[in-house]
Parts: sequence; structure tokens; C-alpha cells
Amino acid sequence: MRKLSREDLYSLEEYAELRPEFRARVLEHKKQRVLPIGPLASLYFEDRLTMQYQVQEMLRIERIFEAEAIEEELAAYNPLIPDGSNWKATFMIEVPDAEERRRRLIELRGIERHVWVQVEGFDPVHAIANEDLERETEDKTSAVHFLRFELGPERVAALRQGAALRAGIGHPAYTHQVDVDPEVREALLADLD
Repeated sequence: MRKLSREDLYSLEEYAELRPEFRARVLEHKKQRVLPIGPLASLYFEDRLTMQYQVQEMLRIERIFEAEAIEEELAAYNPLIPDGSNWKATFMIEVPDAEERRRRLIELRGIERHVWVQVEGFDPVHAIANEDLERETEDKTSAVHFLRFELGPERVAALRQGAALRAGIGHPAYTHQVDVDPEVREALLADLD
């Protein structure tokens, strides 16, 4: 999947005009890219469009218009665009109550290393977590992690031929797995070259 460049972005003025329509399109697109795993965790699979939206929003919020600063934003978000043989996802532990969240993040330390996807007929692929920076301390994990799932050509070929897809988490304090629904599976298949 092609990375974003400055030429792919709207100016602040253009984005101000286009934002309501663009935002609605992206939010609809994201609906087919979210995968809840149990009651507390979800994978939000990223792609070029979701990252363009993130960059545009950062430029808008921070009022960034200088070339060097735009390049910094692109350098931060482009690594989250799939490379054609993998999926990249934002993994979130979603606990609304602050005190319960604090407690759960302590007991779920290391959970990001226990997230997996499995193509029917193959062993699970465990996520490579947080390549940009460590998001875990000695005491707790973070509520947000960035994951990469490297599939390889055999799994990609099997998916293209209709193999089923599962995902799960095998942490001692949180063990859940789900069948990936066909709409999400199809959206993820589009990320693979």
C-alpha cells in the first residue's frame, strides 16, 4: 500500500471545506475495520485512508502548514499503513471507569504480546507490538498499542482462496477469540498485495 506524501493531503483551507464529507466517509470506512475481542479489547485496523484522516486532523488541530512540520506528521503516521504482506492495527483496551481501567492495566501487563490472528489451516501469527516506542512499564500496560501482523505469502494466498480468519488474545488474565466476520475479512483482504 502506497505511503502518504504531502501531495496526498488537503491544505488547511481545503480540508475545512471538505471535512464533514471526508470525516463521514472515513467513519463509515472504519466500521468494517474494527474487531472487538471480548468485552474490553478491540483491534482497529489501519490503512491509507485512516492514516490520511489522522494526519489531516493533526494538521487541522495543530494548525500545521509548514512543509517540515507536515513531513514530521507523515513520518509519524506512515509506518501505520500496511505494507502489502501485513496488517497494522491500533489495539485498545477500553474500560470507561478510570479506577477499573487502572486496575485492569496492571493485571493485563504484557497483553499486547498475546494478541494473534489465525488464517484457517495455519498457526496463529502473534503481533509485533509497539515498534515506535515502549508502551508498558514495570507496573502496567498502556490502554493503546500499535500492532503489526506479518502474514507471509502462504497465508495471504489462503485468504484469497477463502480461508476463514480468527483473532484472539491469550493473556492469562484475558483470553478471548472471535471469528472475523466476512465484512471485516474482506476489508482486511484489500490491504494485502
